[in-house]
Amino acid sequence: MLKATLILTVLSLVSFQMASAYEYAPKVGKSAAAKYFQKSAKSDQSYEAAPARRAPNSEVGDVSPDDHYLMLGISSYLNSDAYNWGQSGKEEKVGKNGIDMSYRIGQYSSVVDEDIRVSYTEYNVMDQRASKLSLLYAWTLPDAGSKFPLYFGFAGGPGIFFKQLSGESSLSLDYQLFAGLRLFNIFENTGFYVEGGLKNHLHLTSDGQLNGTYISAGAVFTF
Repeated sequence: MLKATLILTVLSLVSFQMASAYEYAPKVGKSAAAKYFQKSAKSDQSYEAAPARRAPNSEVGDVSPDDHYLMLGISSYLNSDAYNWGQSGKEEKVGKNGIDMSYRIGQYSSVVDEDIRVSYTEYNVMDQRASKLSLLYAWTLPDAGSKFPLYFGFAGGPGIFFKQLSGESSLSLDYQLFAGLRLFNIFENTGFYVEGGLKNHLHLTSDGQLNGTYISAGAVFTF
């Protein structure tokens, strides 16, 4: 009788252990596989639904057609000749230093950038100081999105004298021809440029003109 009781107890324990193992065993088969793939599909959909973020322009020269840039620097005349400005005849080394800003407003075509150029320049004419603000519309090519570091272009527009010699025109017609080197995003969204060319103007309501060559250098900001 005792022996039979022991056998029944052992069988009960074995049955209990087998039931517990079956309960916690990994589920396999077609139904389990279907449930697994449904969970995977939901995870993929959640991942695809996340909005894609545009990587910032961190690479050197990486500027897209939708980006704008601003060039800000200082300039100095290398040579400048004035004609009939304050006196008849010619006077040399009239142009002095200035501040230049160029802002990209868009593209005229797929290879040409449209810029607004603003320049403040000082002059010394007949030992008298003169100063002028130039507001210019410019074409620059190739476009900044080409990533080509060299560029050239031309600009034209009105000039307004803040200080002018007595009897001389307060308005002028300014025009520039330029070429330079620009590198974008050297440090995050900041780069640098160096540029040279011609800066000329014609007085509109009086005799007088200026022909000069200049060099400019400064920073380039993209945004």
